[in-house]
Amino acid sequence: MLATVAAVIGLSVTGTTAAVAADRVSYPGSHPSWATQANDQGAAADDETVEGEIYLPLRDPAGAEALATAVSTPGLRGYRAPLSPQQWISRFSPTQADTDAVVDFLKSQGLTITAVPTSRLYVVFRGTAAQLEGGFLTELHSYSYAGTRLVAPASAPSVPTAIAHAVSGVSLDQARLLTRPDSIKQGDLGTEKDPQLFNRKAAAPPVVDTPCSQYIGQHVVTVPASYNGQTRYSTYNCGYTPAQLRSAYGVTNLVKSGTNGAGQTVAIVDAYASPSIVKDVNTYSAALGEPGLTAATYQQIVPDPSRFTDQEACQEPSGWQGEQTLDVEAVHGIAPGAKILYVGGTNCGGGLDVALSTILDGKLATIVSNSYGNLGEAIPDDVLKGEENLHIQAAGEGIGLYFSSGDNGDEVANLGYASPDFPASSPFVTAVGGTTLGIDRKGTIAFETGWGDTVDQIVKDSSGRLSYTEPLPGTRFAGGAGGGTSAVFAQPAYQRGIVPSSLAKGHRVSPDIAALADPYTGFLIGIRPIVDDTTLATGDYGTETYGGTSLASPLTAAQIAIVQQSTHSTIGFANPTLYGIDRILPLSFRDVVPQNPRQAVAYTSATSGNSYLVSFDTDTSLTTQRRYDDVTGIGEVSFTLLSLLAQGRH
Repeated sequence: MLATVAAVIGLSVTGTTAAVAADRVSYPGSHPSWATQANDQGAAADDETVEGEIYLPLRDPAGAEALATAVSTPGLRGYRAPLSPQQWISRFSPTQADTDAVVDFLKSQGLTITAVPTSRLYVVFRGTAAQLEGGFLTELHSYSYAGTRLVAPASAPSVPTAIAHAVSGVSLDQARLLTRPDSIKQGDLGTEKDPQLFNRKAAAPPVVDTPCSQYIGQHVVTVPASYNGQTRYSTYNCGYTPAQLRSAYGVTNLVKSGTNGAGQTVAIVDAYASPSIVKDVNTYSAALGEPGLTAATYQQIVPDPSRFTDQEACQEPSGWQGEQTLDVEAVHGIAPGAKILYVGGTNCGGGLDVALSTILDGKLATIVSNSYGNLGEAIPDDVLKGEENLHIQAAGEGIGLYFSSGDNGDEVANLGYASPDFPASSPFVTAVGGTTLGIDRKGTIAFETGWGDTVDQIVKDSSGRLSYTEPLPGTRFAGGAGGGTSAVFAQPAYQRGIVPSSLAKGHRVSPDIAALADPYTGFLIGIRPIVDDTTLATGDYGTETYGGTSLASPLTAAQIAIVQQSTHSTIGFANPTLYGIDRILPLSFRDVVPQNPRQAVAYTSATSGNSYLVSFDTDTSLTTQRRYDDVTGIGEVSFTLLSLLAQGRH
């Protein structure tokens, strides 16, 4: 489903690979576009260790895609009649002989095999730069890209002709180690990092005293005149509790009656593993009067810390701990009866593939929340196709993959051009965008709009007059939902007629749906943070407020679990049915629209003492509008909508 047909054909070796020698076949579609002479910083050190991944082609790629579509699309023969993992592997996976040939070649080059999944869709390996150069007849150089240093091949890698039929792509670049959790702490203002620990005090009294609010409107303060002359605003949210979110999403009575996700498994994929996750969740739950985790509601498959790799490049285990904690506490908070299966990767590259394959190859869950993403779609075509095969496998097995759409808006600030993030841009996953959600004292929704925050500092002159440092809404972007039009994936049939043609232009657009993501109306978590990434020692327990589409994805997954339980059904890949419902029953969605006047909250940094007005729905070039938009998709999900989805209404 890549946009250019030639590229798709090329990914199957025949068509794009070119012989560079009588006994070699090269893969130009495996060379990253950013590995240019202008970015080149010279040869990588011979002894630098690099992770690589070889992707193997499906035996019947057209048949696998057709099956994924049929299983997921109402009205098609085969709808909700998925294959078992064993059946799918037997029918579509590369042969054992081809896999063995690839493994033998890698071993012959002195490379270490990290993983081969049961599906045999890829082989992950590690070796030195010198070993990779010798095995793939290319030079590895260091490149400056996205503000960091990455190793990549200077030319297209190649493999011996004898195994070329078994290779669809070769990944030798480190760009996948830019995969990041799509979570954001309240108070991350870009240049000013504020962990928002509420027991910390600023050195000077704030210009505007803004105690956090348990609900919108609990504490209201006076600020300089803003939208429509408004001067009174609620302070930022302390962090919604599970009970508040269950109320806002309309599942409180269901959960009380026992429709709480029981009998359903929600899998969560992240890198590494928190050493204190169960203890943290249970401390958090006890403090809020929520049920704790038990052996029936939490299980994890995680690597021993001795197998962790690329920690520095992947932002360390401590950088992923908050993500895992957010994901687990969000799912458990909304669907406390569901079983959570956490599967951790050895790193944020191939390790995430292995974690996902662990779930797919055993069908360990039918709902999988993935709160991470690459930096845009700047990934070689061969690698994109290799990754997309995992998504096609999931859909063919009746497994729904939910990916957060990103936290950096259109990514222009990072890439210099607008791009959605992959894997959320894949046409075989459900991309979850973000909203800003105001919950009132009664637990109902006071307002909801697209997530995109800009902050404008409030200052006081010598006469005591308050003003903003620049015209509202300010230019300091503090996070917003990712999304936009894909440059590589063609528009899937399910989006036609729903996504405006002026936006799609024949391509896939993300996100598909949305849920709470704004950290200033965010979710309270409890955590004992890792204070030493070498020993994984943790500090004292505390609470923090998190947001990001990393929150939106597990919130959506938890609601899917409740609906699957209540309707005795399995939804699988949801998009064709979601868009089908929107086509004939658009009122089933809660359309997320701009607010007039624009909503905002007052916020004071706990570390600097600086006060700000946080303006909502200001997401870079992405805009919230009626019906489909590239911030919230077709809208916020609801129990009524998801029930229609589960019943296959179209």
